[in-house]
Amino acid sequence: MNPTRVIRPVKRARWLYACVVAVLVIFGVRIFYLQIIQHEHYRLAALADQFKEYQIAPTRGLIKAHDGDAIVPIVLNQRLYTVYADPSLVKEADEAAETLAATLGGKTGDYIDKLRTEKTRYVVIAKKVTEEQKQEILKHKYAGIGAQDQYYRIYPNGTLGSQLLGFVNNDGQGTYGIEQALDVELKGVPGQLKAVTDVNGVPLAANRDNVLIAPEPGKDVVLTIDLAMQKQLETILKNGLDKAKSGSGSALIIDPRDGAIKAMANYPTYDPSNYGAVEDANLFNNSAVSSSLEVGSIMKPLTAAAALNLGAIKADTTYFDPAQWPVDDRKITNIEEDGGAARRSVQDILSLSLNTGATWFLMQMSEQGKTEITKSGRERWHDYMVNHFRFGKPTGIEQGYEDSGYVPDPNEGFGLNLTYANTAFGQGMQATPLQMAGAFSAIVNGGTYYQPRLIDMTISGEGKSDVKAPIVSGQNVVSPSTSADMRRLLEGVIASKTYIRPAFNLKQYSVGGKTGTAEIAKPGGGYHEHEFNGTYLGFVGGDMPQYVIAIRVNQPKIGGYAGTAAAQPIFVELAHMLIDDFGVTPRGH
Repeated sequence: MNPTRVIRPVKRARWLYACVVAVLVIFGVRIFYLQIIQHEHYRLAALADQFKEYQIAPTRGLIKAHDGDAIVPIVLNQRLYTVYADPSLVKEADEAAETLAATLGGKTGDYIDKLRTEKTRYVVIAKKVTEEQKQEILKHKYAGIGAQDQYYRIYPNGTLGSQLLGFVNNDGQGTYGIEQALDVELKGVPGQLKAVTDVNGVPLAANRDNVLIAPEPGKDVVLTIDLAMQKQLETILKNGLDKAKSGSGSALIIDPRDGAIKAMANYPTYDPSNYGAVEDANLFNNSAVSSSLEVGSIMKPLTAAAALNLGAIKADTTYFDPAQWPVDDRKITNIEEDGGAARRSVQDILSLSLNTGATWFLMQMSEQGKTEITKSGRERWHDYMVNHFRFGKPTGIEQGYEDSGYVPDPNEGFGLNLTYANTAFGQGMQATPLQMAGAFSAIVNGGTYYQPRLIDMTISGEGKSDVKAPIVSGQNVVSPSTSADMRRLLEGVIASKTYIRPAFNLKQYSVGGKTGTAEIAKPGGGYHEHEFNGTYLGFVGGDMPQYVIAIRVNQPKIGGYAGTAAAQPIFVELAHMLIDDFGVTPRGH
């Protein structure tokens, strides 16, 4: 027997045994590493497939307004639910669809199509689902179907202030008005939630341990709006438009001492809780802010203020008015009731609304004592329109889609002298009622331009208040003496109207204003012959103006001059309302 043949099998067996032992040791070490050392890591990894990350929607801030001495919410939140599905996990599509249709309404087939959607892990089944409907759906514990709470806006006052408020669309985005302008502040910051699901993808009950980042609620916003004043403004505007046979218009009331909007309305209006029913999206716009127009003769007080402030005229200056001025290849004329050529005063220009007088203001800005419009006159007037009165740029009010208006360049284009003569009485340029109210406030309050604003304060989720101070956009718009002259001249306009004067106690209250009848431009050039917009700018107060009122009436069909027949009666009623109900301080108090 050969001994080497015996030794070799033994060595081979020992070698195989050693290999098996080595493998077992390696596996043992590996198992020890996985089960003991890396136990927590792999436990979490094993659970990872059962974690689904969701966004926690923050609570949107409320919108509030003043109601006498109280502050009350006018925009609220309602907690509803979004029902969703992960089609890759849905196993009982037909049965689930029948339950959804029975609970939510709609066709079973439509739900089946959603539940069988391919190439997606998330499908919205329904929005604005009530608590009761949600519970009915989830009690069946269908695989892959869940619900998430979401807050939706409620506007309990219906159409009140709808265009200045705006609305929140189905995607949670603030749209138009305050909701759009302050969307970031109102919406807050979303949180993050890890919701544990079972093996079928059905979300299990959430707990505090599942919240990764808590949501930050949006800020509450307190408006400068006075609710009682807003309600009365809307009623008076609607009645005035009906009487004037006008289909639309705007009105606003601003405090000239700090730029706070106290009321602002448009007609027609809509219900922001049911914005989906609106067919014409133009209805969403706050026209007092977003729709500029050629403003007509309410520009004349501003032209007078510029000429006075430049020293080109004095409040008691008189001149001979020929009842027409040749400018370029056209003639500037007046309305038929102007009385013809005569010696006129600054007061006459405003009281009689003389286009030739406004053109004469521009001539005096060109060269005092002359009757021509020059480059220097155009440039000076342009400077006042743009840099003093802030036309051609947004005011910065907290609203979506603010219109900047339009001011023509003083040195580029054709027929510049005629164009600028027209701007002196509110044609050939465009501004919004809000822009006119802001500029008018500055010429009657002593010369300070306060940025028009709708926000009084914001309140954080922790209850910290941030009161918004008035913003001064321009100082020395006109001098205090020019402002005093303008108040007297505008009071004189009211005093000259025998059909208005008896309506006010002018010894006790200061009331002043100016009408405007604005021609409506044709899209292709020129103006419509028999279509006009009526406008009005006025103030009411005691020793100083406390409220400025701006009114726009679109294409009234009442007859007469649009400013006088349609817009002025609305001003008179609003001025009375402010004196009677909203604390106008009499002279000397």
